[in-house]
Amino acid sequence: MNSLIKAATIIDKKSEFHNSKVDILIENNIITNVDRKLSNPKNYPEISLNNLHVSKGWFDSSVCFGEPGYEERETISNGIKVAAKSGFTNIVLQPNTYPVIEKNTEIEYLNSITKNSIVNVFPIGALSKSSSGKELSEMLDMKDSGAIAFNDYKKPISNPNLLKLALEYTSASNTPIFSYPQDDKIAQDGVMNEGIISTSLGLNGIPSIAEEINIARDLSILEYTEGNLHIPTISSANSVELIRKAKAKKLNISCSVAIHNLFFLDESIQNFDTKFKVSPPLRTSDDVNALIAGLKDGTIDMVTSDHNPLNIELKNLEFDNADYGTIGLESAFSALNMLFPIKTTINLLTRGKHIFGIENDYIKIGHTADLTLFNPLSEYIFNEENILSKSKNSIFIGSKLKGKVYGIINNGLIELN
Repeated sequence: MNSLIKAATIIDKKSEFHNSKVDILIENNIITNVDRKLSNPKNYPEISLNNLHVSKGWFDSSVCFGEPGYEERETISNGIKVAAKSGFTNIVLQPNTYPVIEKNTEIEYLNSITKNSIVNVFPIGALSKSSSGKELSEMLDMKDSGAIAFNDYKKPISNPNLLKLALEYTSASNTPIFSYPQDDKIAQDGVMNEGIISTSLGLNGIPSIAEEINIARDLSILEYTEGNLHIPTISSANSVELIRKAKAKKLNISCSVAIHNLFFLDESIQNFDTKFKVSPPLRTSDDVNALIAGLKDGTIDMVTSDHNPLNIELKNLEFDNADYGTIGLESAFSALNMLFPIKTTINLLTRGKHIFGIENDYIKIGHTADLTLFNPLSEYIFNEENILSKSKNSIFIGSKLKGKVYGIINNGLIELN
């Protein structure tokens, strides 16, 4: 793949070209020249777009596609296209499938059908057999076949000994073990954040302590085992503080926050719209402020779209009965760009790879072209026509967002909107 990107502002704080408006020459998927104005004697295809900005490719640590088993929600082929058109060159694929991904042959299958894609897909294996929380899966075999982490998606590890064993078994390889932060005995049948809003709506609440008590337990087990623990999608102020203290003790701990938990509050549920039913639940402004502070000081390692396609039959129900989850790839950049300056937004979208052992490159002559192209200034109202996923369950429908993704360049391929 050969191309010449014209008049692009580079946003990459590790690059010598950071903040520079330049042309970028790509030959055979390698950045061969960067300068203010490059000629094109070989007549390569040129990419010239309004207010074009370029960064290294974006990363998402939690994406579901459904396939195999839930193809009515999303397929792998279309999911990869959605990720590419949303600006992501690297995604971590959750085992939220039927059956769950729990064997090395299933990891090998996922790698085989995605290996020539424009998006790098890194599969996670199930932590326990059938994600039942009873017996560990074949983790070491899956690790040898390419699994980069282990997780029972959105299912808390109720048995602390199972977490202890998982952390011990994978400590030598430093493989992250996901532990979803919720104590179901406290959460019970709650469907939103417990507080003034849940009481006024007559809905059962999930108190933040259901998350925090689970994190406190997990951190104690981590300190004992010296494994590698990843806590996905934290949502409360106290959770941030627990992890901040654990990092001060040099524990091998990482965590993420879902973008929608930064953007919306529990009061968004006033009209019982099930697009706002997510897990963990939307919480208060104090929680959101603490999450943002945690991102800024590095306590929270990364953001995620927590992309979880669900067909309409699972969401078009009464609030109590609807499934949890939202898609988020298509809106991730534009939502973050409403909350943070553009340089912070790009920093958030490009950090966290090292936790999973994924190379974190930067824009430099001689390096591989792994790039996202975007315009940070375009404002719009996000609606269904902006959704590329098969499922349309987006929490952001009707929201004002800012920024347009033009596409990506990766693995010798180009995908432009």
